Amino acid sequence: MGKKGKREKKGKGAEKTAAKMERKVSRRARKEEEDLEALIAEFQSLDAKKTQVIETSCPPPSPRLNGSLSAHPEKDELILFGGEYFNGQKTYLYNELYVYNIRKNSWTKVEVPNPPPRRCAHQAAVVPTGGGQLWVFGGEFASPSGEQFYHYKDLWVLHLATKTWEQIKASGGPSGRSGHRMVACKRQLIVFGGFHESARDYIYYNDVYAFNLDSFTWSKLAPSGIGPAPRSGCQMATTPEGSVIIYGGYSKQRIKKDVDKGTLHTDMFLLKTEDSGKEEADKWAWSRLNPSGVKPTPRSGFSVAISPNNRSLLFGGVHDEEEEESIEGDFFNDIYFYDMGKNRWFPGQLKGPKLEKRKRRGGRQAEAEGTGDEMEKQPPQGPVEIVKEVVAEDGTVMTIKQVISGPAEERERSELEEEEEEDGALGQQVEPCPRSNAMLAVKHGVLYVYGGMFEVGDRQFTLSDLYSIDLHKMEEWKVLVEMDPKAQEWLEESESDEEDDMEGAEGGEEEDESSEEESEDEEGEEQHPSVQSDEKQADYLSRTEQYWIKLARSNMGPDAKEKKVVKVAHAMAKTFYEDSV
Repeated sequence: MGKKGKREKKGKGAEKTAAKMERKVSRRARKEEEDLEALIAEFQSLDAKKTQVIETSCPPPSPRLNGSLSAHPEKDELILFGGEYFNGQKTYLYNELYVYNIRKNSWTKVEVPNPPPRRCAHQAAVVPTGGGQLWVFGGEFASPSGEQFYHYKDLWVLHLATKTWEQIKASGGPSGRSGHRMVACKRQLIVFGGFHESARDYIYYNDVYAFNLDSFTWSKLAPSGIGPAPRSGCQMATTPEGSVIIYGGYSKQRIKKDVDKGTLHTDMFLLKTEDSGKEEADKWAWSRLNPSGVKPTPRSGFSVAISPNNRSLLFGGVHDEEEEESIEGDFFNDIYFYDMGKNRWFPGQLKGPKLEKRKRRGGRQAEAEGTGDEMEKQPPQGPVEIVKEVVAEDGTVMTIKQVISGPAEERERSELEEEEEEDGALGQQVEPCPRSNAMLAVKHGVLYVYGGMFEVGDRQFTLSDLYSIDLHKMEEWKVLVEMDPKAQEWLEESESDEEDDMEGAEGGEEEDESSEEESEDEEGEEQHPSVQSDEKQADYLSRTEQYWIKLARSNMGPDAKEKKVVKVAHAMAKTFYEDSV
């Protein structure tokens, strides 16, 4: 058999293995998802009680990660949807909609009837049609323990002009997943990759789907060429010509029973249409990109956006160092730009306020000129550039350029450092703390970074701060919303049983869930009026238990086990109680 035949046979074998794994994951995940479907349905029934749009001025949203932040196509507004929060014991999911007014630096909570169910790790894309549309696809709902997942495969559109949600029911779309990427490309939404996880199995995807925004139909693309390996959390961007760029991402493989190996991808691909000029559907083709410049260091959990001047950008992320018994994460707060026209990466570096620098540099130069006769003139010595090449695990060649400053630059740098020490007017330069899974949006050439998370030891800090930086000037970060992560509540893991876990499967404001014991630890702090004692909740549950069990059984069907029906009934009762207080 020739080489071509061997490659084709190997490719078909890989496809069969992937299909077999997908069926296996699907079977096991289905049972878990059935346990969560009734709870999601109950949340939707509560949301359905909202009959009108209510807009309320509010403080900044609560801490969260893995939500979506999108720039309004016509107004100076940013739209925040969904996300998750973990307080050490429970995971909270959101489907709230917030609007940030850029000019006023203010937040508004917008309650819209019949929104998508609570979710995180979804994707959102904005198109300017009809006053603006926000399209949302996929994502996941998690049990409070974080050990069970429901992966969505639904498609929604928020009509921004009328503030109405609409679910688009079209067959032939991607399977349920999270961690995928979606971009608007001409009159299509392009979805790539992602993963589906159950308690014991998982599968990563590298398939590509297109949703036509005119006909409202899905189609699975079959590009020619060798494309990216399956992955989630990659960078996905569109070029002005209508091509799609994929960079990086994360995936893991099971080496042996209970042993997984994670991979940080650093490769880059171009998905391009091959316009045949005929009326038939466009043909797509993958090709590998080998960009020049300084690529981002390997990482996962980074956030992406499209920046001015035909560039895409990457912010933050984490590189996990796996020890024998623990994983230590190295978090980032740097920016990398990819120039699509030049096929080149370069790091974003702050320049500092120019006016102040010029004034003080001018004073220093005048002083130096006064004593110039006493100094022996030397020929200028410029910086020296050292170029190194490092080969990554996947064979990608990473070019690293290091610039060694010459003596003149060193003198200038030390002078600037002295100036900053002498003059406290500029103050200490602020910047977002290192983080992963933040939410990004770009409007009028300004990058906005909201939320995300970082870890210290076993503790997770979830953020609700908001920063901005002008990408044209790259002079300094501005703090729009401050937050002190140290003040955030963190609950140590409890040895509660499954029933306690099911009771926490809720969205909403996690601060409202404080128990009496927690409030004793934080004496003097003002509490939200909806904080209720365990005794009152127990009393409500005992009085209404049979009603909720009956409702849960009707949702779950006659074949559901009594123990699971009771668990779901208790969770429904607790949610209804807290939402109505």
